[in-house]
Amino acid sequence: MNCEEIIKKLKAQGRVKNIAGMERFGIHPKDEKFGVSMPDIRKIAKGILKEIKKDNVKRHNLALELWQTKIHEARILAGIVDLSEMLSEQQMDKWVCDFDSWDLCDQVCMNLFCQNKIAYKKVFDWVKREEEFVRRAGFALIACLAVHDKKAKDKDFVAFFPLIKKYSTDERNFVRKAVNWALRQIGKRNLNLNKKAIVFAKEIQAIDNKTAKWIANDALRELNSQTIQRGLR
Repeated sequence: MNCEEIIKKLKAQGRVKNIAGMERFGIHPKDEKFGVSMPDIRKIAKGILKEIKKDNVKRHNLALELWQTKIHEARILAGIVDLSEMLSEQQMDKWVCDFDSWDLCDQVCMNLFCQNKIAYKKVFDWVKREEEFVRRAGFALIACLAVHDKKAKDKDFVAFFPLIKKYSTDERNFVRKAVNWALRQIGKRNLNLNKKAIVFAKEIQAIDNKTAKWIANDALRELNSQTIQRGLR
């Protein structure tokens, strides 16, 4: 399948009711969207990868073409199709500036960006940026790395705590939720990080700021829960 054929397939899978559902969940991409569900996007991706799995250059070029269409679902698909080892820092910086919804941000971070060796560097770069979805991407990367990077050391995640505290007062909805997500995922990684995250969350809880308190209270509720404590022990 070439890019044009894939777009036709995505369009055929689109549903108006899905677009309405996206909007209810705060997904408002500024460019074209078809209303394709994630299971259907993954099914299409599976077919593409089956066809060109061994041709890394073709996969990468197809991902770039899909991204250039500016179609919401095509960009999510691009993040699944592309290969982390083919990524350049320039491409990551370009794509992150195109993020215009939380689902596109999170899917690309989870399926592609967090697998690249420079993901840790990009966390520190992106959280400093003022754009809402660029900053969200930095914290989404922390959450994704905490889940997927099995070889990382505890100290790699402790290094993120000052960033979480610094930006815990950002009141923008998609940022505060990502900051909270990052803190919770670090605290669910293992028992040592759970203890550290709980102590750290209490520090954030003491900040005289409504958003910081929400982030801390929500994280503490989960990290102290019997379900999480049982799972870690």
